[in-house]
Amino acid sequence: MSLINTEVQPFSATAYHNGKFIQVSDADLKGKWSAIVFYPADFTFVCPTELEDLADHYAEFQKLGVEIYGVSTDTHFSHKAWHDTSDAIKKVNYPLIGDPTHVLAKNFGVLIEEEGVALRGTFLISPEGQIKLYEIHDNGIGRDASELLRKVRAAQYVANHPGEVCPAKWKEGEATLTPSLDLVGKI
Repeated sequence: MSLINTEVQPFSATAYHNGKFIQVSDADLKGKWSAIVFYPADFTFVCPTELEDLADHYAEFQKLGVEIYGVSTDTHFSHKAWHDTSDAIKKVNYPLIGDPTHVLAKNFGVLIEEEGVALRGTFLISPEGQIKLYEIHDNGIGRDASELLRKVRAAQYVANHPGEVCPAKWKEGEATLTPSLDLVGKI
């Protein structure tokens, strides 16, 4: 079953954010766009490159009203230790959520049970708390924050312009489509 347009299931977890441990719940996702980015584990190889890339683009996400949440099955204590020791992770200014009980990874369908880690899963949540897009990668394939930004802009455009859709490779300011009988067979 697809998660598209489903509500985020209730959760409460502890995150490391700006030098503090904070609680994050499904209620925190309501009222704004959120991107939940699962990664396998702290102190690994591809993960810091992705989290650093998101950190490098964080101001752009913030301008779009999007909060980023990094999630792994590590604890919030591990997130703090990684933040304190990795130059790449020191750049991270968004919450890093610990999911040692695997509740979030299971709810979002990214848990690798036999390994106890998450797949690389990216989920864009609308202000209403609905999953509007998701993409799950093999753990050997890193993601690109620029591509996520493009998808966020498209999702926000569609949400703000009912009846219009964004074609492949659409970028902000480019033409969209209005599905109608007149377009059938003309694209």
